[in-house]
Amino acid sequence: MREFIVEADGGSRGNPGPAGYGSVVLDAATGETLAERAEFIGVATNNVAEYRGLLAGLCAARALDPQARVHVRMDSKLVVEQMAGRWRIKHPDMRPLAMRAAAVLPRERVTYEWIPRERNKHADRLANEAMDAGTSGTPPESEPELEPRPTPAAAAPDTGDADVRAARHVATAPAAGRTPPPDLGAPATFVLLRHGETALTPLKRFSGSGGEDPSLSEAGRHQAQRVAGALAARGSIQEIITSPLARCRETAAVVAARLGLEVSVADGLRETDFGAWEGLTFGEVHRRHPDDMAAWLTDPDAAPSGGGESFVAVADRVAATRDELLASRAGRTVLLVSHVTPIKTLVRLALGAPARAMFRMDLSAASLSAVAYYADGNATVRLLNDTSHLR
Repeated sequence: MREFIVEADGGSRGNPGPAGYGSVVLDAATGETLAERAEFIGVATNNVAEYRGLLAGLCAARALDPQARVHVRMDSKLVVEQMAGRWRIKHPDMRPLAMRAAAVLPRERVTYEWIPRERNKHADRLANEAMDAGTSGTPPESEPELEPRPTPAAAAPDTGDADVRAARHVATAPAAGRTPPPDLGAPATFVLLRHGETALTPLKRFSGSGGEDPSLSEAGRHQAQRVAGALAARGSIQEIITSPLARCRETAAVVAARLGLEVSVADGLRETDFGAWEGLTFGEVHRRHPDDMAAWLTDPDAAPSGGGESFVAVADRVAATRDELLASRAGRTVLLVSHVTPIKTLVRLALGAPARAMFRMDLSAASLSAVAYYADGNATVRLLNDTSHLR
């Protein structure tokens, strides 16, 4: 029996935005490229593009040998874990995509593996070429995917809650050339609370997830009490989820005590790991690591010195957490207690803004922002850096 490796990826510039996928089928024994697929699919989300890439790759493998075994490798944790049956597919828009993928080949002949993005460069390149061609007005021709329509027996099992973070956004793609109707259902609303001050905050020192884990200062505890009062007066918060870092957990605990709610932790809401810059001021970093600082300010793929996280890496992590949380919270208002970079990232992604927009937002300690997410994939920013409760 022949064995193939399918590597697939998809992307959306805006999420939702112009989207495309790429897939490659490799001979498992020799590594030879046997087939490539790429297509611009119009306006869609990352998840849709990733699932479309998976479908195209599976169909290409089936066309080569319908009896072959296939090992799928993708950098989308969400798609891999859902297709492997380890994560529940909670969002109703994602189930049909999983069903279509499960119907291509018998499940016992397909295995799934998550790989880091740097090991998925072939499919990523094809996806980006498809998006480039589509946005230039000359989308590439592609072979038909021969996607099977699902039957109830083809559905992936709906078992196992996700216990680690998932990836990217959940929505289905509109038909080519058509604008989807507005979604009028109640959105999931994330109220975004930056933690209160620590001793490092007024000194404007880099304080991420890779250095010390400072607690709230006296001023920060006072800020937490003020924001807790404001949220109690609002009366709309139904759930509280926090970053694992101490300053967020302490802020969340103050709010939770006021609202009578429990607090859960989402690791993906943690602050950037600033590597060797932890604890330093901007000026100190500029003097000690001028080249790395210059790259970080201009290139979202550049990471802080000493193994820190780039803006792209943080965005992938934050988007994954966002989508895992959105999957089961339609119509709910959830307080996310987090940090500067994750909150700015959620706002940026909702706006479809480039990474450089991060430097054009101000986010004060104990400030409130809010983003509403609709089932059709659209998002609206409803509030940014509100500090009126502190005055």
